[in-house]
Amino acid sequence: MGIKHADIISKLSLDEKCYFLSGRDFWSTYSFEAKGVPSIMLSDGPHGIRKQEGAGDQLGLNGSVPATCFPTAATIANSWDPALGEEIGRNLGEEAACQEVAVLLGPGLNIKRSPLCGRNFEYFSEDPYLAGKMAAGYIRGIQENGVSACPKHFAANNTELRRQASNSVVDERTFREIYLTGFEIAVKEAHPKSIMSSYNEINSVYANENPHLLQEILRDEWGFDGFVVSDWGAGNDFVEGVRAGSHLEMPTTGGDSAEQLIRAVKEGRIEEAMVDRRVDELLDVVLSTHKALQPYKGKSFDVEAHHAAAMKASEESIVLLKNDGNILPLKAGTKVAIIGDFADEPRYQGAGSSVVKPTKLDSAMKVVGDFPLEVVGFEKGYPRVGAGDAKMKAAAVELAKKADIVLLYLGLDEISESEGIDRQHMKLPSSQIELLNEVAAVNENVVIVMSAGSAVEMPWLDKCKAMVYGYLCGQAGAAAVLKVITGQVNPSGKLSESYPVSYEDVSSEPYFPAEERSVEYREGLYVGYRYFETVGTKVLFPFGYGLSYTTFEYSDVQVSDKEVSFTLSNTGNVDGAEVAQVYVSAKAPRVYRPKKELKGFAKVFLKAGESRQVTIPLDDKAFRYFNTKTNRFEIDGGEYEILVGASVADIRLCGTVTVKGTDAPLALEISELPSYQSGDIKNVSDEEFTKLLGHPIPDGKWTGKLRMNDAIAQLYYAKSLKGRLVGKILQNILNSSMAKGKPDLNIIFITNMPFRAIGKMAGGMVSQKMCESIVTIVNGHAIAFFKGLGGLIAGFFRQRKVQKKAKSFH
Repeated sequence: MGIKHADIISKLSLDEKCYFLSGRDFWSTYSFEAKGVPSIMLSDGPHGIRKQEGAGDQLGLNGSVPATCFPTAATIANSWDPALGEEIGRNLGEEAACQEVAVLLGPGLNIKRSPLCGRNFEYFSEDPYLAGKMAAGYIRGIQENGVSACPKHFAANNTELRRQASNSVVDERTFREIYLTGFEIAVKEAHPKSIMSSYNEINSVYANENPHLLQEILRDEWGFDGFVVSDWGAGNDFVEGVRAGSHLEMPTTGGDSAEQLIRAVKEGRIEEAMVDRRVDELLDVVLSTHKALQPYKGKSFDVEAHHAAAMKASEESIVLLKNDGNILPLKAGTKVAIIGDFADEPRYQGAGSSVVKPTKLDSAMKVVGDFPLEVVGFEKGYPRVGAGDAKMKAAAVELAKKADIVLLYLGLDEISESEGIDRQHMKLPSSQIELLNEVAAVNENVVIVMSAGSAVEMPWLDKCKAMVYGYLCGQAGAAAVLKVITGQVNPSGKLSESYPVSYEDVSSEPYFPAEERSVEYREGLYVGYRYFETVGTKVLFPFGYGLSYTTFEYSDVQVSDKEVSFTLSNTGNVDGAEVAQVYVSAKAPRVYRPKKELKGFAKVFLKAGESRQVTIPLDDKAFRYFNTKTNRFEIDGGEYEILVGASVADIRLCGTVTVKGTDAPLALEISELPSYQSGDIKNVSDEEFTKLLGHPIPDGKWTGKLRMNDAIAQLYYAKSLKGRLVGKILQNILNSSMAKGKPDLNIIFITNMPFRAIGKMAGGMVSQKMCESIVTIVNGHAIAFFKGLGGLIAGFFRQRKVQKKAKSFH
């Protein structure tokens, strides 16, 4: 392919081209206005724009301009409605344009491999097909006005613990079928203009410098024609990143990275033509998004209309998990006691880089007066963080005695779910469970309103009559929940993830979190319901589950290898929407595969008594598997059951089709992988995992001697006394912030990042040579200490010169 913008690139010097591929500051690119190259701004925004006020700080965590806080991806995925995602995306794109943001960093569509991943609230699903379809909707909406979406984090970034110093060890088939399929759908169907590479290594190669990922798969196979931006501080070897297919390293390194690339070109280690190619691909998006923003200059968005859109999004995503005796919806005039801290101070979004400063914020206590309920009082019942409070609990119990119904607001606090840290368990805080038990003892009519971004264990579920799960439902979610409770909205959300009875039932439990550096994906394809359905493990709530105030009947199924048709009827007396799901199950496969896999779905609104024929297509992903011998997707021929249901465990209709296969040779016979053939993957041996990988298992053990790509948190275990002392200080600061219930995101980020990221995140104050000297200091005794200190001082003065040059390009 030729150079599209040769006229501009021919005017740029080598220095200018190399600087263009690295950030100018924390959020924007370099501009060379006289030569036709404008600067653009990038901003966080999976569920709302987080454009920082004033100058961006070097960890990107300062205050931001007000924007609409929509429900998080984990919430919207429960709608199973890509059109809703597109509507949200359209609003996000408009707000981005009004704030002069050209690239919106989202949506996030990493797979929920483990319910303990601290960032699951920001991701759609445990299923790649659902995640990909939802993400495609968002991307189409965001890009409708010319702004660029930026799906992330590409790829296999499924843990927060030491995410910048971890190696995702995953076999190619699992990688392609589970962890890349969502991205594939998003790229092929929605054509994002950019994509964000992740922090981690994938089989010992960093994602941002992985040619197999960025060139062979993303560009050559999927036809991606946008640019790749590193996650902030994710750059490792800038030259190798450019060679592999990365275009923009963020944030600024004050010229350090650019100078490395300039030297590499001059020394013949990379061709200038390759630099030109990356500049051309980045420039294409810079020019188009910059042009698209011009009509929005000085404009503002309709705050009230976007708030209403956020409420609608929440209404369509709320999941009714329990409703014994049809206690819901509540009748007008019902006497209710409202109990729980979350009713007054809502938990409506996650923690970390996605935190939005909302334009307005509803809480249950603010808006309950708009609903036909008689509120007898409110009590917090428990402290937000820490152990229970006897006085608070006693007051709540006394209030519960006065009501017909108790609306008990429970959930996970901010410290439980955050970017940068993983959850330690799946339990609710004990203070909340104690309160539930005592309230239920005096009033059996307890309706739990749950706020959390992921699954929790519920051994206490029998203590409530109903449960409304709002997830993290954005700035307008409080009113949406009350609309469901009072029947103004018929709930139609269905779970986009499985709820295990206990964490020990989860397939990745033996392998999560990382064993030092290596994150071994030994469970393979068996993630979420793929595991539970294959081995028959009982779950609390299955994937795709959700109740309604009406009932639906499925009938008259017809199947082929191209589509499935059936009649769906609303047999109740309330209008409502049903999410019909299509799963495929191979009867006698030649290759191991899960018992059921989602391959289609449709959300269908029906008036009471209405019936409609529904047709769901089966696309090119319906019967395929990735063959590591042929290095492509193949079809395993034979008979397949086409299953239509209300959830993965509630199959209503079934048909059988015979599919013609591609008869491809197999890399391994199914009998050579007995654990994966049976799905019993909790004790996979090194020998079997090595066979699955097709190469030796990397040694991820820490040595005690620290290296550039080791996490700063590893100082705690360093051989040198100085290193251990610094590590203990950082750990104590982190523990102190955690005890307060509000994670110190700066400290979390610092402890998780590797030493070389000090240079990537210091705004140009620290070069990679200086980072090497820091490593020498923390590793060594007296001689090494002074050698490292000398290198650090010398590096400081060299970097000042580079910074001065970088500023000349501003």
